[in-house]
Formats: sequence, structure tokens, C-alpha cells
Amino acid sequence: MNIPNTLTFARILSVPLLIWLIIDQDFYAAFVVFLLAGLSDAADGYLAKRYGWRTELGAYLDPIADKALLVAIYVALGISGHLPVWLVIIVVSRDILIVGAVLLAWMMWRPVEVKPLIVSKINTFTQIALAGFVLAQLGLGLGVSWLVSVLIWVTGGLTVLSALVYFFGWLRHMMSYEPEQPEPIHRPQGHARPQGVQAARAKGGNGASRPEVRTP
Repeated sequence: MNIPNTLTFARILSVPLLIWLIIDQDFYAAFVVFLLAGLSDAADGYLAKRYGWRTELGAYLDPIADKALLVAIYVALGISGHLPVWLVIIVVSRDILIVGAVLLAWMMWRPVEVKPLIVSKINTFTQIALAGFVLAQLGLGLGVSWLVSVLIWVTGGLTVLSALVYFFGWLRHMMSYEPEQPEPIHRPQGHARPQGVQAARAKGGNGASRPEVRTP
């Protein structure tokens, strides 16, 4: 267990803490935990690249930790009434549909590689910005309600757009995917068959003599 993976695990463990702080309306503490989680995300990425501490476990855990943190914040803010329910449904449904599509492709032996698209990166940025501004407004009393209102609609639109882009890309992949065919076995030319096989074929394939057929 290296330092980047430890930081990633810490972000995963902060998910239930954030949910509890938001539902308990301790928004200042929730904003601090959210800020520390963002700093830990940047730190583990830097350390993994700088010192070559990249691991296969970390490659899987890092996006899981980020998504779990964002989804938890949106669900908690939606339950407490600080984000519209329709936005929470869109954000959560998008992630569920993407994961389900990838699993379905894998089960059908048509694996699809999920690459972060430009629209997806912008969408993730707006989701993080919206969560941060909402928590900052509630916890620090910032007068940015107008910015929050704009980000709600921008985030909702980008979430739907990115979901459609992923869906049509997945659909195109599933319809055009061709599994690899096994290479044919080439029998070398001039290779004589064993005499026993030739004799068996002359006798009917199983070694028994063919019966004599008489025509009327």
C-alpha cells in the first residue's frame, strides 16, 4: 500500500462522513472535507506520476473514489433540498447507465474501452464546481446563488449530452463488433495420409467393408 493508494482510500472513507455532515447541516465542515478530498485527489495523482507509484489497484480505485464522492454529495444535497431532484436523478442515472453498458458489453464478450471524452471532462468539472459552490455558499455564506442557478442548468445539460455521446458510441461499437476468428489450420502439402486412414475410408470410414450394391 503506497501513499497515493492510501490517499485514495481516505477519499472513499470520507464519503459517509460527507453524507452525514450534509444531512446534519454542518455545511462548513462538509466544505472543508470536500476541499481536503480535492487536494488529496491532486496529491495522489502528482505523487503517482512523480515517483512512479502507479499501480493497477490505484488505476481502478481513483475514478471509483471520485465518482463515489460526487454522487454522495449530489444525493445528500438533493435529499436536504439544496439541489433539484431532477438534477440528482440525471447525474446518478448517467453513471449507472454507463457502468451497466460496460458490464453488458463484457458479458456479451464485446468489451468496450471507456475513454474520457472532452464533453465528459467538461461535465465532470462543472459537477465539481457546482458541488463546491453550493457547499461554499451554505458553509461560508457566499452570495453566489445566481452562479449556482446557472451551474445547475449547465451541469444538467452537459450530463445529458455526455450520456448521449457515450450511449451512441457504445451502440455503434456493439453493432459493428466482430470477434476474432481462430486461425485456420493449414495442412502441409504433400503430406500423405496414414495408410490405416486410407484403408478405413476405402471401406466406408469405419473400417467395415462396404456392401455390394446390385442394380436391377
